[in-house]
Parts: sequence; C-alpha cells; structure tokens
Amino acid sequence: MKRTRYVQAWMIAIVLILAALGAFLARGRTGPERGRAEAAGPRTPHSHLDHTPYFTAPFASPQAVTRACLKCHPEEAVDFMKTAHWQWLGGEITVPGHPQPMRIGKKNLLNNFCISITGNYAACTKCHAGYGWSDASFDFTRAENIDCLVCHERTGAYVKGNAGMPAKESDLLAAARSVGFPRRENCSVCHSYGGGGQGVKHGDLDSSLENPSGEDDVHMGTHAFLCIDCHRTTKHNVSGRAFSVSVEDSNGIGCTDCHQKPPHADPRINAHIASVACQTCHIPMYARKLPTKTFWDWSKAGDPSREENPHHYLKIKGEFVYDQNVVPEYLWFNRSVDRYLLGDAIDSTRATDINRPRGDIHDPAAKIWPFKVHRALQPFDRKNNVLLPPVTGGEGGYWKTFNWDQAMRLGAQASGIGYSGSYGFAKTVMYWPLSHMVSPKEEALPCNACHGEQSRMDWAALGYEGDPIRTGGRR
Repeated sequence: MKRTRYVQAWMIAIVLILAALGAFLARGRTGPERGRAEAAGPRTPHSHLDHTPYFTAPFASPQAVTRACLKCHPEEAVDFMKTAHWQWLGGEITVPGHPQPMRIGKKNLLNNFCISITGNYAACTKCHAGYGWSDASFDFTRAENIDCLVCHERTGAYVKGNAGMPAKESDLLAAARSVGFPRRENCSVCHSYGGGGQGVKHGDLDSSLENPSGEDDVHMGTHAFLCIDCHRTTKHNVSGRAFSVSVEDSNGIGCTDCHQKPPHADPRINAHIASVACQTCHIPMYARKLPTKTFWDWSKAGDPSREENPHHYLKIKGEFVYDQNVVPEYLWFNRSVDRYLLGDAIDSTRATDINRPRGDIHDPAAKIWPFKVHRALQPFDRKNNVLLPPVTGGEGGYWKTFNWDQAMRLGAQASGIGYSGSYGFAKTVMYWPLSHMVSPKEEALPCNACHGEQSRMDWAALGYEGDPIRTGGRR
C-alpha cells in the first residue's frame, strides 16, 4: 500500500511539473506568433531539409543541378511544367470581347511598361523559372531546363542573366546545397523588379518587403508571414492572380481566406463590406519606402543630349515619373478585367485601357478597390491603329539602333501583325489592384478620409450623386 501511494505521489508531482512547464512556455510565446494565429488561423509549419550532404561536387551546368534535383523529385517537374510560372500562359478562358476561348499570359500579351517579350526573349526571360528561353523555339517539354534554384536557393548570391541562365558569378554548388522552401527574397527577385527595375510595375511590391516592419506590412512585418503563407501552393501551382496577365480570378486569394466575417466590432464599419474592399481602408498609401513608376513616355527615348537617371530618363527607354507614398486611385472592381489583345484596334485620340477593371455601382459583385494606375505613351501603327510590340532588346532592336521604324518592322514580323510603315505614340493605361503593404489597423483610413470636405474619393466618377453619407447608400 505504501509503495502504491509513493508511486501515485510521484506521478502527481510529474503531472504538476509538466503543467507548470506548459504554462511557462505559453506565457513565453512571442507576441507575433500569437498574433499570427489569431489573425490568420492555423498555419502549416514550413519544413526545411538540409541538402548540404547531398551535393558535394561542382556542377558543370545549371541543367546538371536540375537533373540532380529530379533524381529525388521527378513528379515536381511534371507538376511545375503545367504552371503559369513555367509556361507564362494561363488556362483556356474567354476574354471579354473575344468569342473564341484562348490562353493568355506574359508570353503573348502587351503591357505599357517594357511592352512585350516578342522578339525580346533573352532580356525578358531573365525572370523565367527556366534556362535558355532565348527565342520562340524554346522547348517547354525539357525538364532539365527548369530552374529549381531561383525559387528555392538561400545563398542570396544566385543571379539570373539573359535567357534565364545563371550569371557567371553564381556558385551553383553553394546554391544547390542551400535549398529550402521559398522565402520572400526568392519571390521578390522577380516580382519586385518586373519591368526592368525596382518598383517599376507593382506599386505594393518592392524589396522593402523582404524584411519589413509592421508599419510596412502588418502581415509580413508584425506576423512574419512569408509569401507562400497567403499564396498557398499545390503541386507547384501558386495561388493568386496578377490582373496584368489575367482577366479573371479562378485561382485567386482574398482577405476572407483567413479573416472571417464580420471582421469589425462596429456594425457601421461592417456595413461597408458589401461595397468596399478590405484593401481600400487598410492600404491607405502604397510605395511607402521606395518609389514606383507611374508614367513612362517611350516617345522621348533616343536623346543622347539628356542626362541619364533611372528615375527620370534613360536613352534606351525614354522619360519616366516615379512617385512615393502615393494615394491610390479608386474604381469598382468585380475581380475581372477587360483586356487589350495583340491586333485589337484602338482609338488613338484617347487613352487605351490595357486591362480596365470590370464592374460599376450597379454590379453586385463589384467593390471599390484601390489601384496603382500606370500611364504611358507607347508605339503604335498610325494607319492600322493597333499597338505594336517593337523589338527593343533583341537583335537589331531599338536599344542598339535607336531606329523606331526598324524596331516596329521587326516586332510586326515576330508577332505576325502587319505594319503600315507609319508609327506614332499612343496613350495607354494599366491598372494594378493593391493587396500588399497592409497597414496596422490603427493606421487604417479614418471616416473623414472618404467622407467630408477632403475626401480622397471621386464619388461622381464612382457613380454616386455625391458623398453617399449625405445622398444615401448604394444597395
């Protein structure tokens, strides 16, 4: 009996010690971790296998690295080659105004930044997750040309060059031994520098988000989120939509993936949710730390007398405007866009919308969203009234000859579109919905930012008779 009581006493003591230890660890849990769980719900921890023992000898080529990866991960290549990151095309869809289903993406669309990859492959495919896409003959079925390192290496010294080939200074062995799950830097190396420089395309993505404060972005700063925590991935298919190259949101993500309704204690604020996107109040400014390009005038390129400055003028690209701490522009948006396609006619007397957001005050699926809007003057065919993709960085292109007529002829030939021989520069507009650089809730827009004498909203342009707080709501 005494022995039994003795054992029971020890068991009780052990239970009490473990309970105390658990309470101590719970109290010691860091604030960001607790905040992360409360804000976003359960998250799967990211595992990282040390690959150092698996790679010991130098690699003769980047393809040799990929072949080594595929010895253990053969299915990953099959999955990855189906994705937009590899093909630069989405799935088959119907583009508004075009009855035939088609596949669109970075591979075959125009923009009003660097304009098009057509004829400019080597320069543009520095950001392709592959090796050797130097012309239209690139073989998308060769698994050894997948670049595993650009998304998974952790040295920070792996650099991509023309046609996606690693720069000479890149240490392939060190990069291969460092691989793990993608960090912010792996995504940023392309997405923060798209269009040929820092902050050129996106207004809410730049290198300041690689190691941000909570004021820069509450999710990545305060709660230590990685890109892949929101852009969750299945079989290498990364969730999320870029409306610069997509027209619909079938693979999209949203705030309500984690934040359940109603998100606010105040019912007056919750009443806005039917008409106002979360981002509208919670991203009051964009390009907070680093400037972003808001205007690009290709017509001014080629002037050797002008002083060069990457934020104002480059001879090969023309004249720019960069802005910082920018107030967004606001439009109705139902998470789909119209899309200018190669060969579509334009009205050169007015600005052409490349990807105009769809939705209006009468659309129940639309909400008021914040946008970065980029305006440009870019080459077009004066007689045929179509935007053309000039060859700029390719052989015989404008950056070498500074001859627009030749650049247009080469681009027309590469894209299969006729060229009249008469060119000019047309006004164009692109729209970038904002979802990064989310402020802490204490810095969300106050009521008088939109309602009152100093409103940032153009209520008439949004379809209201005036401030809806005075004239009545929408729905």
